[in-house]
Amino acid sequence: MAQKMTDEEWRAFVSDGTRTGKLSTVRADGSPHVAPVWFLLDGDDLVFNTGKDTVKGRNLVRDGRVALCVDDDRPPFDFVVLQGRARLSEDLGELRHWAARIGARYMGEERAEEFGARNGVPGELLVRVTVDKVLAQKSVAD
Repeated sequence: MAQKMTDEEWRAFVSDGTRTGKLSTVRADGSPHVAPVWFLLDGDDLVFNTGKDTVKGRNLVRDGRVALCVDDDRPPFDFVVLQGRARLSEDLGELRHWAARIGARYMGEERAEEFGARNGVPGELLVRVTVDKVLAQKSVAD
């Protein structure tokens, strides 16, 4: 039987390894758009970057509501859904810093600066989402 994760458990779960998040944003017509993202937790904030001219970037500029799902697709199956509202920044120093930290998580420390330089550029958005709702379940199939 599924069990609710504690605050400490869901934070550890979403931060473990290189799990990607499936980010849902709201299109102009109100329909959902889902795309995978690399991310980090920074205190109570979810942090990621995206191109300003991508579908998710345009959606976030217009409507900051988001949901992010992170799951383990192996039995007994665990998942976390985080919801909140995005705040956007185009500050190049912040972008480069966070792009490098995110790159380190997913590609290793030795490539962090490469990803910071690649993704911390004009036309990118730094996205911070203060998490205001969490649904976190473990052992869904038990």
